[in-house]
Amino acid sequence: MRRETSGGLGKRFVFGREDVALLQLVDSLRERGYRFVTPTPASHARVVARPGRDRACSLTDIFGWSLPFARDTLEPELLGLLELACMVEPVSRGLLRSHLRASSLRDALYLHSAYPTDGRDAVFFGPDSYRFAALIEAELAAEPVPEHGHIVDIGTGAGVGAIVAAKLSGLGAATGTDVNPQALRLAAINARAADVALHGVQSDDLCGVGRPIDLALANPPYIIDDDKRRYRDGGGMHGAEVALGMAQAAIARLAPGGRLILYTGSAIVAGEDALRSALIRAAETGECTLRYRELDPDVFGEELERPAYRNVDRIALVAATVSKAG
Repeated sequence: MRRETSGGLGKRFVFGREDVALLQLVDSLRERGYRFVTPTPASHARVVARPGRDRACSLTDIFGWSLPFARDTLEPELLGLLELACMVEPVSRGLLRSHLRASSLRDALYLHSAYPTDGRDAVFFGPDSYRFAALIEAELAAEPVPEHGHIVDIGTGAGVGAIVAAKLSGLGAATGTDVNPQALRLAAINARAADVALHGVQSDDLCGVGRPIDLALANPPYIIDDDKRRYRDGGGMHGAEVALGMAQAAIARLAPGGRLILYTGSAIVAGEDALRSALIRAAETGECTLRYRELDPDVFGEELERPAYRNVDRIALVAATVSKAG
């Protein structure tokens, strides 16, 4: 069985049997009133380490907390969909474990990687996803996307930015780029489940995006990751290098009147914000204006204990909006 859905921007994404099974899984979870808010990995670890949390007793245990489960704990319909999608594996003591989590944001469910997200191709979803969605909502309430505008979510991951913006704008379509094919697959499934047409582009730049961009979105990683996992490693500049690269690429492709909404983190060193300074220069070079503000002055304080952050004062969550004159 195959299901096709228009990418809305010149490409048709074809769903295979496994993908259709995951679409049906999302629908089935929604019908059962499933909801789960994904915490930080640190909070997740603390919760599942509590006594009595060695196996699942509910849907949220299985698809939220990633706990192992007995076969008879999950309804046959849902287990069958997981098995058809090849997204379940046996673990110890005859128990099973889902490869995926499902998290709720606004009126949609998002499939993403199970905890712990150790794999290099892991698809991230977490507290930053909720903050990113809230930032997009605030920005679009202040300034809507033009009719027939082109939305591009750079490094789309599970598709949060693309889906939220496509629905809030009323356009119902967006482009999502990512280097990770597993991310693009899950983003396409999440988008289809949310009635959004997603055009996926596997790339670490915007060369595969044909049209000028009316609204660029980016929620890049901003922590230095020793394992160099793409969903987590922000690169140089104490983790801001990837964010700066995405911003520079987006600025170069903005249509007249277009803008970039960037949500990320920035390490503050001796009171100075290197990302802010670099974005000011990038905006000036691209003949754009920049609005930049801190959303949270201090996150991931435990990172400051690592050698890579030995001279960092704090890590701030920041929002940057870069606008091109019409």
